Parts: sequence; structure tokens; C-alpha cells
Amino acid sequence: MVTAGLVLAAFASALHVYIFVLESVLWTAPRTRATFGTTADDAAATKELAFNQGFYNLFLAIVTAVGIVAVAVGATAVGAALVFAGAGSMVLAAAVLLISSPDKARAALTQGTLPLLAVLLLALGLAL
Repeated sequence: MVTAGLVLAAFASALHVYIFVLESVLWTAPRTRATFGTTADDAAATKELAFNQGFYNLFLAIVTAVGIVAVAVGATAVGAALVFAGAGSMVLAAAVLLISSPDKARAALTQGTLPLLAVLLLALGLAL
């Protein structure tokens, strides 16, 4: 189960790197605007906020990835702590999105499901 949890954490990290690219690099692009349901004017007005938020997603991905590597090289306690911190923060961010903007439930589920499963499987794997 530990391996399955780490694989899901890696997918969650990759997803959050993709979100970083959308928010910090491609925010005003037509396809990104369509994905997030924003107009050109809204995207221009929120570009700085999205840029910052994208880096938050990148940092969560990095923390989680470093944790995965640490577990893989045998530093299980440190690695698991990093995966729980990174992926757990992804789950909590998705929960905040769901609570604060119920109309964005699909986005919240997209960004929160993989890390939630990763945290659960890693916890179960370590407990057994």
C-alpha cells in the first residue's frame, strides 16, 4: 500500500505542476481561460493573483515529490512526513475550494482526489 500511496502522490504532484503552468505561465491564454471559466478582462485583472497561486501549487508538488524520493531511498519517516504535508495540503486546499465555491466542485474533486487517496493509502501502508 505504501507504493500505491506514493504512486498516487506522484500523480497528484504532476497534476499540481500542470496547475502551476496554467496559473503562472498560461493564465491569459484562451484555452486556460476556458478551463477556468474566465474572460480576457478577468484573466488580465487576476494575473498577479494567479501567478502567486500557481507557485503555491508548484511548492506543494515539490514537497510531495521530495517526500516520495526520501521514502524511496529509505528515509521513510522524513519522506512520509513530507508526503503527508504536501499531499495533505493539496487535500485541504481542495476542501477550501469546495466550501468557498461550491460551483467549482468539479475542480475541487479533480485537485483533491489523488492526494486524498495517496494520504489514505500511505497511512494504511505505514500502519500495517
